Amino acid sequence: MLIRYKKAFEKIAMGLLSFMPNEKDLKRLQQTIKQYETEDDWQLFFWKEEDLIGLIGVTINGQIVEIQHISVNPSHRQQGVGKNMMKSLKQIYEDKQLIPNPHTVAFFDKCDLEEADAKE
Repeated sequence: MLIRYKKAFEKIAMGLLSFMPNEKDLKRLQQTIKQYETEDDWQLFFWKEEDLIGLIGVTINGQIVEIQHISVNPSHRQQGVGKNMMKSLKQIYEDKQLIPNPHTVAFFDKCDLEEADAKE
């Protein structure tokens, strides 16, 4: 299930974000977390099963929700966690259009949410 970011989860968020290729630098990582904490149009969510095992971060601009970050703990990959996060995000923002950024486009295309919806 998706849950919203809280300051208490900052270290977990930084750990998961560090798996993103563009978030390897510590200063960049701290700057990204600060954006999620301070800017209203930046929203960060965790995927929680027993533990927090993934995260997905978006920016909201009107009717557009752009996926900035998506990361899953390596020991939980290839189990559908990322796709489940995308489906849940689509439900949260059902009245908006989800789009990827250049760093998330490959995963976004792999999920093919429209096809997934057609099968359900």
